[in-house]
Amino acid sequence: MSLLRSLFSPRHPMRTFALLDSYGVCRAFKQSSQAPEGLGWIEVCEQRLNWLNRPLPAHAKIAPVVTYSNRKKPLAA
Repeated sequence: MSLLRSLFSPRHPMRTFALLDSYGVCRAFKQSSQAPEGLGWIEVCEQRLNWLNRPLPAHAKIAPVVTYSNRKKPLAA
């Protein structure tokens, strides 16, 4: 029954992240539904093994999505 339920449950899409060192060189890849913790991880459009140990091309980086709260800030008196 759990197998059937898992087939129809909503899934989080897998995203691809690259770990960059201080020089901007790609050191590792990771696929996850959410961003990894730690410094140096950026989201990329795809995973290519030929990017390892090289600087990432400009088109590979995905700009982070900025979300804003729907709550309005109180006005200063």
